[in-house]
Amino acid sequence: MKRFGFPILALVLIILALVAWRWTSEIPRISVHRVVRGAYEDQVTTNGRVEPSEWASARSEREGLVIAVPVIKGQRVAKGATLALLDTRDAQSDLASANARIEEAKSTIELLESGGRKRELVEIEQGIRQRGVEKTQLEKDLATAERLAARNAGTKEEVKSLRDKLELIGLQIAALEARRPTLVAASDIISAQTRLREAQSASELAKRRIELGTVRSPADGVVYQLDVKLGAYLMPGMLIANVGKVEWLKVLVFVDEPELGRIRKDMPVTISWDALEGKRWAGVIDRIPTQIVPLGTRQVGEVECRIENRDSDLLPGTNVNATIQTRKQDSVLLVAKEAIRNRDGSQGVFVVGNSILEWRKVELGSGNVTSSIVLSGIKEGDIVALGPEANLKSGVRVEIAKP
Repeated sequence: MKRFGFPILALVLIILALVAWRWTSEIPRISVHRVVRGAYEDQVTTNGRVEPSEWASARSEREGLVIAVPVIKGQRVAKGATLALLDTRDAQSDLASANARIEEAKSTIELLESGGRKRELVEIEQGIRQRGVEKTQLEKDLATAERLAARNAGTKEEVKSLRDKLELIGLQIAALEARRPTLVAASDIISAQTRLREAQSASELAKRRIELGTVRSPADGVVYQLDVKLGAYLMPGMLIANVGKVEWLKVLVFVDEPELGRIRKDMPVTISWDALEGKRWAGVIDRIPTQIVPLGTRQVGEVECRIENRDSDLLPGTNVNATIQTRKQDSVLLVAKEAIRNRDGSQGVFVVGNSILEWRKVELGSGNVTSSIVLSGIKEGDIVALGPEANLKSGVRVEIAKP
């Protein structure tokens, strides 16, 4: 083994040297970009939150157990549509009891106002009518007796007897008429009327509780937030759902404080949502913020935008991406951001001519995430190198990679 150690080591070193030489002698293959003229858009890219332009909240106005939720999130509803149903069996029982008391009180009042117990009243009325007939007859008989007595054809005793009978009949009629109002005391009617009012109030309260057991939509729109579930127990004031109009939406776009100086009213805004890849919504800035607010570690202004949501597929409450176009220039010389490099404190690019790299300093204007405006240093049609700077030097021969 010792005898063959040196030749093997030498052979390995030779192979490594050949590989290194082969590596360093290979022509670098690079991606390139052609400098062109085009439209340049200066943009602010950030995030935001979608809200409906018009909305209303539906809240529970009574306590109770949720027994039905006939809507789902994202469903379009009309004003007054049922959003949730609460258990109202207790209120329905109270209503039946109150209605029974109402009928009882009404019957009592009717009986009392008619003079009391009907049988006794009928007897009194019959007694008064009967004695009235007797009184009329006695008055006729008395008149006849008085005429006969005046002619000495009758006796004074007969006249006196008729007068006594007539007086007795009068007393009996008066007694019957005095008895009639005593069948009903004023306090009895007042008490019955009080019971009726109490029963009517209890009935209205039960009806109201039954009515409040149906939670209805406060407006036409889409149920974009639904906080209630079947079997939940609600208390008064708890949120059931938010319903809003979604044909036009309000998007609060969070712009970092240093960028706010570039924002103006009516600037175009483009919204995208990760859940619908490739879909875009267009709108404009509607309101500029008047204060800076914290958002996590950021200090932002909430820029209010108005977005058209023609297909109603962008839902309120979602987090979205936003691009604000702050400026647009037509027909300017553009170079890819990836081609720009810094050397010795200067910006420049590697221009490819006849497969040879040439370093050129450039003067740049505004830039966005993809490209920058070229003011001087290169011209339209120049081909510039992209990618990492490894093995890129002025004067080096390169091979352009096929796209």
